[in-house]
Formats: sequence, structure tokens, C-alpha cells
Amino acid sequence: MTNTENTQNAQQGTILVIGGTGKTGRRVAERLTARGHSVRVGSRSGEPPFVWEDSSTWGPALEGVTAAYITYYPDLAFPGATEHVAEFSRFAVSRGARRLVLLSGRGEELAVAGEDKVKESGADWTIVRSSFFNQNFDESFFRDPVLAGELALPTGDAVEAFVDADDIADVVAAALTDAKHIGKTYELSGPRLLSFHDVAAELSKAIGREISYIPVTKDEYRAALVAEGLPEDFAELFETVLDGRNAHLVHGVEEALGRKPKDFSAFAQEAAARGAWNV
Repeated sequence: MTNTENTQNAQQGTILVIGGTGKTGRRVAERLTARGHSVRVGSRSGEPPFVWEDSSTWGPALEGVTAAYITYYPDLAFPGATEHVAEFSRFAVSRGARRLVLLSGRGEELAVAGEDKVKESGADWTIVRSSFFNQNFDESFFRDPVLAGELALPTGDAVEAFVDADDIADVVAAALTDAKHIGKTYELSGPRLLSFHDVAAELSKAIGREISYIPVTKDEYRAALVAEGLPEDFAELFETVLDGRNAHLVHGVEEALGRKPKDFSAFAQEAAARGAWNV
């Protein structure tokens, strides 16, 4: 079968976007819809609903689906993720979803097991490994600290190549609809490394008021997560992926799309301009 035929087949059916109301899923769904693809949002509030912990929801969500974008909340490295992804991937292929694109994380050793399960499912697969999202600061768990003017995190002087969710969505949308991405693993990052001190400075400049970064211990951060009702395993994940293993740039955006990724400063300026941190 030619690449063109593969691509046409992916376009003929519905594309399931798991986490289709989330940071990357929402953007992927918007891009696919704009290009004329039939999209089904996989979420608890979707029609039909999709729930990772309830496999009885998977069949209805996969009805007529030929490709799927797989995201796992809260993270692919969390307990239970590998088993769910393995079972879902096999089931999706058996129901006719030949193309699977998995969102994974850079430097997450536990996430590799989930990647392997997708590869073993018999699907035409693409793996997209990302760094921390820019959008964690305006759409997720870093937003409230930014609004309060204080980022208290267990990240020390670590550096990270923050990647924009729009870049991730562009790569995923391409992988779901173009056969040239089959069998590829793309590692995505932004164009430069930033410490959280740098992030605070960039946010301060964009927002027009001071945002401070205060390093805290893992235990202090774990207690803060529990108080906010968030998974305390995020503290462990931060310690793992910010130990220096990701302190270098990767070029998956350029490899997949032929262009440079968005810089954090551009993200911050755009988010501030649309009122993301207005108080």
C-alpha cells in the first residue's frame, strides 16, 4: 500500500482524540476539524464518553474510528498507565483503528513501557515525546502560582526546554494524517533551555508585574499538591525528569514539520495579550 493510500485511508474514518478537551487534545481536534476530518472527542463528557478506567466505554468511542491520538492523564509514567494503554491499543487495532499516535514524555523511563505496548499492538504507530508544556503556566497547575506572583517548585536550578502545545498539536495532527510519520519517534522541545528563574523573568516581562521563583523541597511541594487536590506523584516526576537528563535541545518539531518551534517568550507575550493572567 502506498503512502498516499495509507493517508487517504486515515482520512476516510473518524479520528478519536483521547483527552480532546485537554491542552494538546483540544488543539489537535481543532486542527483536524479545520482540515475536514471527522473527529470524536474522547473524554468523560464526550458523546459517547471515554473513561480510561472503564473499558466498557472504549468500544462505543472506537465505533468507525480509523486513527486515534492517545494521551493518558495524569501522565504515562503513572501507575496503571502501561496496562491501560496496552489493553486499549490492542483493542483499538482489533476494532479497525490502524493509526495510533501516542503522547509520551522526554526522559520518562516508565513511559517507555507504554510506548512499547503501542508498538506491539500491530498499529501503524508514531510516538511523540514532549518536554514540559508552556501551557502549564496558563492552562494548568502552574497558573494559580503565576497569578499569586510566586512559583514555588522543587526544581532547584534545573533547566528545561519548554515546548508549546501548539507545536505538539501540529506534529500530532500531521502524524495522524500523513503516512510518512509512521514508525517515527519524535522528541519535541522548544528552541532554548530555560531555568525556572528564567521562566519567572520571562513571565514578569510579559505580564508587567513581578513573578518570583522560589525553590522548595520535594516534600514541601508534595504537601502543596495534596492540599490542592493534585496527584502527589507529580513531585516524584519533577525530580526525575529535571535531574539533568533533559538538559539539552531536541529537534522533533523541525524533523516532523520542517520549521522551528515556538519560543517561551513568544508564548508568554501571546498569553498575556489575551488576558491569561489578568487578576
